[in-house]
Amino acid sequence: MKSVPSTEERVWAVLAHLSALAFGMGILLPVIAWSEQRRKSNYAAFQSLQALGYQSLGYTFWILGSLVIIIIQSVFTVRELASAIQSGEDPASFMGPVMSLHFVVMILLIGVYLLPPVIAAVATAMGRDFRYPFMGDRLARYLGYEASKTDDESNWLIEDHEDRWVAAMGHFAVIIAIWGMLAPLAAWILQGKRGLFLRFQSIQTLAFQVFVTLLFFSSGFVYLFGFIAFAVTIGFSAGGEFNSSTAIIGFIILGASLLLTIAIILVIPLFHIQGQWAGYRVLKGDNYCYPVVGQWVEKRVMKEKS
Repeated sequence: MKSVPSTEERVWAVLAHLSALAFGMGILLPVIAWSEQRRKSNYAAFQSLQALGYQSLGYTFWILGSLVIIIIQSVFTVRELASAIQSGEDPASFMGPVMSLHFVVMILLIGVYLLPPVIAAVATAMGRDFRYPFMGDRLARYLGYEASKTDDESNWLIEDHEDRWVAAMGHFAVIIAIWGMLAPLAAWILQGKRGLFLRFQSIQTLAFQVFVTLLFFSSGFVYLFGFIAFAVTIGFSAGGEFNSSTAIIGFIILGASLLLTIAIILVIPLFHIQGQWAGYRVLKGDNYCYPVVGQWVEKRVMKEKS
C-alpha cells in the first residue's frame, strides 16, 4: 500500500464511512466504493469493506444491544411506576423524569452507533489506516490486507475473501428493514458478472430479503383487513349492536386477523436469525443455499450459466 493515499482514495473511504449516518440507506455506498476501487486501491477497497461490515454486522450487534437495554429500562420503569402507585404517589410526577431518561438513553445509543464512522471518516480524510475496534484487524488479516505493500496487480486483496465478505454482509443486512436489500442488489449489479459465487449469493439474498420484507408488510395488511372487516360488519349490524350475528362475524374476523398478525410478527425474527446464520456460513467458506428460495434461484442461475 502506498504510504500516503491519494485524494481520490481518501474521498472514497470518507464517503463509505460517512454513509453510516444514513442509518441503513447508506449501505449502498460502501459496495459502490469497493466495486469502484477494488482493483485501483487496496486502501480504499479495504476501508469500504470495513464500512460495509460496520453497517451490516455492526448494525446487527448495535440493534440487538439497544433492544436489550431498552427492554431492561422498560422493565425497570414499569416496576418503579407500580411501586409509586402502590405508595400513593402521583404517576404523572414520576413519568416526567422517566420519559426524559428514555430520551437521553436513546440519544446516547444513537451516538454510540454514529461516533465510530465519524471518527473513521476524519481519520481516512487525513490518510490514516483506520481500523474499527474488534472488526478492523480481523478483516485485514482475512483479506490479506497486511501483506499488501503496493498496489501492484499481483498484490491485491484476496478476491475470494472479498466476495465472501460482501456476500456475507448482504446476508447479515436482512435485519435492516427494506434498505438491507441495497447491499446484495448493488453487489449483483456491479460485480455479479465477475463470478458465479457472488452472483448466486447476491441474487438469493435479495430474493430472501424481498420475501421477508413482504412478509413484514403482510402483517400490517392482515391487521388492517381485520379492522376494516370488523368496522364494516358493526356498521351493517342492526342498530350497531355488538351481539348481532353480523357483529359476531366481525369479531371473529378481527380476532383471526390479530392472531395471524401476531404469528407473522413472531416468525419474522426467525428469518432474521437464518440470515445471520447464512452470513456466518458464507464467511466460514460454505456456498450457503436458503431452503426453497435459494434452491429456486440456484436453478435459474445455473440455467443462465449453461
